[in-house]
Amino acid sequence: MRFSEAVSLYVSHKRSLGHRFRTEELILKAFCKVLGDVLISAVDEDAVLAFLNSSGLVTTNWIRKFRALSGLYRFILGRELAEVSPLPRIIPKQTVPTFIPYIYSHEELKRLLEAIPYVCSGRAHVEAAVIRALILLLYGAGLRISEALVLTLGDVNMHQVFLRIRDTKFFKSRLVPLGKDLTEILSEYIITHHGDAAPEDTPLFSFRDCSPLSQSAAQRAFRRMCSYAGVQREGGARRQPRLHDLRHSAAVHRLIAWYQNGADLQKLLPKLAIYLGHVNLSSTQRYLTLTPELLREASLRFELYAMGGNHD
Repeated sequence: MRFSEAVSLYVSHKRSLGHRFRTEELILKAFCKVLGDVLISAVDEDAVLAFLNSSGLVTTNWIRKFRALSGLYRFILGRELAEVSPLPRIIPKQTVPTFIPYIYSHEELKRLLEAIPYVCSGRAHVEAAVIRALILLLYGAGLRISEALVLTLGDVNMHQVFLRIRDTKFFKSRLVPLGKDLTEILSEYIITHHGDAAPEDTPLFSFRDCSPLSQSAAQRAFRRMCSYAGVQREGGARRQPRLHDLRHSAAVHRLIAWYQNGADLQKLLPKLAIYLGHVNLSSTQRYLTLTPELLREASLRFELYAMGGNHD
């Protein structure tokens, strides 16, 4: 069997189980392109290592490629399409540290919003009002950028104050309740930007020509905002704050607020996981990057516990 045929069978198999499998498919097809139209038996360890080491560093992307190929070869060996795996048995340590999400302070969020008129002025393809509403929604509702950009006016229910998030990362839909402030912001944005008579299938966020706003355009605008507002950190371009970190920041800030209010975190963390659209609590825990403020609040809670105080 051709290697490309095995990849197609594997991708179909994973999707039949309910996996979206987009990133893995792109990785495997990229490997197919490098190999050419070869038989499975022609794929050797040298070809695999050349593909894995294409950047010269063991990065997160190296690990991602290795995992995609590992899953494929478990599929191939399990169906006896090959006798051995050409994958390396020893995984080297990452030479580039795992990316740590950037948690924006409230003051930094304010500066980012203040930078929007300057970033979206002149011939910019995106209006300032669109980027402002997008940033506030990503932070206020903790959405993924991919979820926000597919929203239509019909997904925003201002009467019952919730968003309908459709076909998310894990093929699930969910309803996201909106707070008072965010509801007012979205209501004003929709009336000002779309008017009263726009069809329900109108994209909530769009370019000036009314076509749906793309993720790449939103990310470019956000990078310009960070540069203008001076929201940066050391480590070069790879380490800079991202648009997706607004979601991480929303989760961390919510946890800090619960700590400060003496809330019962054992009860609230599973609810936060559901709100964020995670399939389990461990996914949410990865979002809760330890910051000085969060560490301080956790330490205070532990002190109360150790001294026999209120520790719900």
